[in-house]
Amino acid sequence: MEFFEAPVIIHILKAQQAFGAMAALDDGALPLDRAALAIAAEEYPGLDTDGYLRRLDILAARAEVLIGDSREPAAVIDGLNEVLFVQEGLGGNGEDYYDPRNSFLNEVLDRRLGIPISLSIIYIEVARRIGFPIGGVGLPGHFLVKHTAADRDILIDPFHRGRILTFNDCQELLDRIHGGELTVDAALLEPMGNRAILTRMLYNLKAIYTQKEEHLKALSAVDKILMLNPGVPSEIRDRGLLYMQTGLFARALASLEAYLTRTAAPEDSRHVRDNIRVLRGVVCAEN
Repeated sequence: MEFFEAPVIIHILKAQQAFGAMAALDDGALPLDRAALAIAAEEYPGLDTDGYLRRLDILAARAEVLIGDSREPAAVIDGLNEVLFVQEGLGGNGEDYYDPRNSFLNEVLDRRLGIPISLSIIYIEVARRIGFPIGGVGLPGHFLVKHTAADRDILIDPFHRGRILTFNDCQELLDRIHGGELTVDAALLEPMGNRAILTRMLYNLKAIYTQKEEHLKALSAVDKILMLNPGVPSEIRDRGLLYMQTGLFARALASLEAYLTRTAAPEDSRHVRDNIRVLRGVVCAEN
């Protein structure tokens, strides 16, 4: 069972409160950069959030100098790619893809290594600062960004140093990941809102920490997913299972019971009911 000391718990609670305040905002008001750094703040006590936001400001200013007065999409994208991937040397961490540091914006900026979604957030936010609209595109198994120009959509792959992708490139990418089982269509290439982007980042962290059996950190990711998306049954269930792993049995019982009341005939109902039966015995014994 994992335990944190009191100062760490206080820090975690403050970081969660800060994230929760942002999660309660409407999607259009939810700041992608600050919220992504709030996810990192829980892992890094004393994180200088404003300092990292200023670094994004500086990257944008440098790109604007290169681009000049042009607002031709090709020129803007070339300028962004030059600053982010050539001058700064940002790139995809293919050697240690599941290192959780790849998901924390401060670490990505410091180490210059990330995964598709964290690099895409940096791309989106630097582009936003120069008035160039970029949206996140969450393909199954990969994350891209997209600029909608007057005559076409331009798909950009920040994990591969800002490579421009065609529709066929996206299909080949999905074929490599999913063995030809998925077909690219317009719906898959629709831009995601900030809430959905942050949720996907948290799903990555949840999966990484679950695999590592770092249950408290996985639980924290689930808590944030539910702040962004209240009432999602599968996350209520997973929070209950993680409460069990961390010894919070009364909370586990409440979460699993809530899951069953919110979900009509779930496929895992027998497994969940078995856990509820065990938890009721444990909670009664504790009382």
